[in-house]
Amino acid sequence: MKRLCDGRVVVMQGDITTVEADAIVNAANSTLLGGGGVDGAIHRVGGPEILEACRKIRETEWPEGLPPGRAVVTTAGRLSAKYVIHTVGPIWRGGNHGEDETLLSAYRESLKLAYKLGCKSIAFPAISTGVYGFPFERSVPLVCSVVKEYVSVFEKIILVFFSSRDYETFLLLQTLER
Repeated sequence: MKRLCDGRVVVMQGDITTVEADAIVNAANSTLLGGGGVDGAIHRVGGPEILEACRKIRETEWPEGLPPGRAVVTTAGRLSAKYVIHTVGPIWRGGNHGEDETLLSAYRESLKLAYKLGCKSIAFPAISTGVYGFPFERSVPLVCSVVKEYVSVFEKIILVFFSSRDYETFLLLQTLER
């Protein structure tokens, strides 16, 4: 684990479902009905309350599914967090289809929602860099730029990387203290 920005940003390798934070961000798919990776783990550990809340969002707010770059909030179920913020990142299509802007929006919208909810801490996975194919190295400066925008608003922003490779790569490429 590495602390940056006077301890306000924590970078760690691990399982996001075990992180202590007011809000945990879910790298969801548009259906909001669970899936693989982080999404599946959050639904599995958090329990059926999360899926039920997502179904209600689909019935009322987003019947066609949550668009990429947007964020919604549900209960955290059995997770230690108060909230799960679900956001949909971009699917990589070569980099010329607004992927960077959509990724930035997914992070910003999640942070704005957490702030509106009164959260003091928020934990993020690496959005879109798994099965959605967004190049991890390309995501790092984008994530850092958004974190810099909001670092003074939260007591703690936690970036959780599942693999040691992503954790080490992020630390090597991060620009939070440069």
